[in-house]
Amino acid sequence: MVNNQVLLYTLLAASGLVLARHYWLKGYGRKLRHPPAPKSLPLVGSMFSIPPGLDHIAYMELGKQLKSDIVYLDMMGQPFLILNSAQAALDLLEKRSAIYSDRVCAPMVKNSTLLDWSGFIPVLPYADLWRRQRRRMNNWLNMRAVRQFDGIQQDSIRHLLGRLLDISSSTQPVFEKVKHQFFFTMGSATFNLAYGYHHTGDQDPFLVNAVEATDNLFSATMMTNFWVNPFPVLSYLPDWFPGTEWKRTAQKWREQKNNAVNAPYEWTKQQIETGKFEPSVLSALLQDHKLASELPTTDWEREMKELAFVLFVGGTDTSATALVSFVAAMLVNPAVQAKAQAEIDSVLGYATRLPTTADEAQLPYIRNIILEILRWQPVTPTGGIPHVCYQDDVYRGYDIQKGTLVYGNAWAMSRDETVYQNAEYFEPDRFLDSSVPPLPAFGWGRRKCPGMHFAEASLFLGVSSLLTAFTFSRKKDMDGREIVPKIEAASNSLTMVLKPFEFELHPRSEKHRQLILDNIPKA
Repeated sequence: MVNNQVLLYTLLAASGLVLARHYWLKGYGRKLRHPPAPKSLPLVGSMFSIPPGLDHIAYMELGKQLKSDIVYLDMMGQPFLILNSAQAALDLLEKRSAIYSDRVCAPMVKNSTLLDWSGFIPVLPYADLWRRQRRRMNNWLNMRAVRQFDGIQQDSIRHLLGRLLDISSSTQPVFEKVKHQFFFTMGSATFNLAYGYHHTGDQDPFLVNAVEATDNLFSATMMTNFWVNPFPVLSYLPDWFPGTEWKRTAQKWREQKNNAVNAPYEWTKQQIETGKFEPSVLSALLQDHKLASELPTTDWEREMKELAFVLFVGGTDTSATALVSFVAAMLVNPAVQAKAQAEIDSVLGYATRLPTTADEAQLPYIRNIILEILRWQPVTPTGGIPHVCYQDDVYRGYDIQKGTLVYGNAWAMSRDETVYQNAEYFEPDRFLDSSVPPLPAFGWGRRKCPGMHFAEASLFLGVSSLLTAFTFSRKKDMDGREIVPKIEAASNSLTMVLKPFEFELHPRSEKHRQLILDNIPKA
């Protein structure tokens, strides 16, 4: 255990180094021309100049205050660059992806005494391990290969419709129940894809553990959620030190994460050994002896565990989050729902059949609804895990240092009135204008989400099926007046987490209820 004297010296030394670096750069080092920045103080930098509240909104407000779409922050010596426009993100993260594809892992995630999850693929540095994992995922998730999973996704959505029938008769608030079913549905599909495992119910231990581990991870990655992220030296504080409850939280999360990652992997491995396995990405890779022989067994198993789990994470959280935003959108603009259902009925017939991926080309308004969902409530409002500049660069005459953390602030891009008029309003018809670009919802450059085609298919099946079968409506007050819900984010997280809002859902008709029941896949 670190004693008080060592702790004091450690903190003083770290503070001294940061302070010395600050004054060296200011007085003796090469004068850097940083992008517009808020007030900075010695040692702590810009930390106390960031507006309180949610990061994505704070970063957007800073840009407005500074009248700049790029903002520089000094977080205790760590340079940050916030990109608040799609053009800036395109210029750096897409066109210069060769030097903006690195990653840095937040101390809360990386440190072996905390969450200890530096092997999570999206936070891997731009190096050989990341390239291996990315190549494996691309083999299974490219535009052509992903079509083999249409059946899994379709069955999961049709099971969802059946479960929502039970919820629709409830007189209690349904937000949490519906949200849980969205996560269960997407989780079931991705667990089947990754592990060949079928969940036993919406409280299946594999699912519950995986969702909890993902939520914890997304919270741990946010630089402003834990002091240890901007101040890594705090990881050396002993557990008994006042104010270190976050260390005990991390230790609890680490144990839970280990179980979430290891247990389904061991299950699939055991199924292969007994010859009872179902086809899945993991079972195919584990039986590829040529691939396995290229690495030591320990490394191979570690990489396979992380690969299978990231398939779950990437295919579950983002799609389920977008479906929650879809429900919110139907409440704030009910006319959209009516128009969408009219399009569906004209193509599929009234309560005649449920949609499949083959119907997508004939349902352009549904496509525009999905584009608008991803714009109106970006799934990753700060653009996901930050990119890292791989070498010194110059942009618009400003210096960008090697090691700078670069955020593509999707929220600010989505509110850019020069691109999206009346940006706060949910309006799918804005995409009828071919000059209006979709929001870059799946990232940029070499770090673009490899599962985007799987996610797009999930969203199409989910949104079109929900609109085919159900109507989402506003609650009414005691006087019979509709209550327009307030839609806002609940907390800082890698993905958008909306505060609960009230609504009702009902099958569109008795014919639609029967259509749902007739199409629930047989066990």
